[in-house]
Amino acid sequence: MRFSQDPRKDVVRRDFTINGMLLDPVSGNVLDFVGGRADLEAKLIRAIGDPDRRFVEDKLRMLRAVRFASRFEYEIEAETLAAIQRRAREIQAVSRERVRDELTKMLTEGQARRAFLLLDETGLLKEVLPEISAMKGIAQPPEYHPEGDVFVHTLLLLENLPYPCPPTLAWGGLLHDVGKPATFRVAPDRIRFDRHVEVGVKIAEEICERLRFSNHDAAQVLALVDNHMRFGHVSRMKESTLKKFMRLPGFDQHLALHRADSLASHRNLSTYHFLQKTLQEIPPEQIRPAALITGDDLIAAGYTPGPRFREILETVEDAQLEGRLHSHASALEFVRREFPV
Repeated sequence: MRFSQDPRKDVVRRDFTINGMLLDPVSGNVLDFVGGRADLEAKLIRAIGDPDRRFVEDKLRMLRAVRFASRFEYEIEAETLAAIQRRAREIQAVSRERVRDELTKMLTEGQARRAFLLLDETGLLKEVLPEISAMKGIAQPPEYHPEGDVFVHTLLLLENLPYPCPPTLAWGGLLHDVGKPATFRVAPDRIRFDRHVEVGVKIAEEICERLRFSNHDAAQVLALVDNHMRFGHVSRMKESTLKKFMRLPGFDQHLALHRADSLASHRNLSTYHFLQKTLQEIPPEQIRPAALITGDDLIAAGYTPGPRFREILETVEDAQLEGRLHSHASALEFVRREFPV
């Protein structure tokens, strides 16, 4: 690698004018050879010199331009924007990990909705996340989604995520309805998306694999997609089912996604507030209590190990979660009555 002793030559190889200013350590003066100060005042993201050349040198700079513009609420200068639009397809040459990291920053820096509108405007969205681009124009039943199509809903959801936002929650929000375009149909009664959660989980899994997510992060993203519709059944859940639902790993993220999802559609937060209240009122040991009996206890009671053990233990746990069993002895008596040897 060759380094230049001339600050002017060093600066002209950098990406954007707002990143091209230098501080003279001796005098303390700001050295601005590229108009960075003027672009800061004008709130512009402008490539230094020829924008095509800057993007050929490092194609990730196209995504960085979008991220900087969204994060700081700047505009992308016209020639810089045109160069991105011409070269958007070239982002395919960038490693998946670098693309993932840049997208994650867009999703978590507080301006995700603006970032994805800019990704769409530049043509980068259909290159890096065609599954999100496919949401545009996919209508939804207005009685449930008065805000508009799936793309509009998803971007509104991103706007309602907490800040700072965990990356897995942000990606879960982005992908929660990714199965809708593939399952869209107009039925006699209304627009439907049959099995969109199941299809969405498969698509989200493909995206996580493509972008090289860690196994841990992918599992949480997929869980968020897989469970987001279950909140609609909370009022009808048995006590045992509700408690098992609330002990999902990272349930705070599931709850935050439900809140954002609701605010981006019908704006009814009754289920969100009910679950918050329930979590505050029920001690953790009642949501995840110690088991009253184990497989060893069943063997000692004369039961033969096998698939039936799982059914027995789950039934005992449900009764325990519902407050019908409180001790080891009552659990064994329950088993002998409900599951005779």
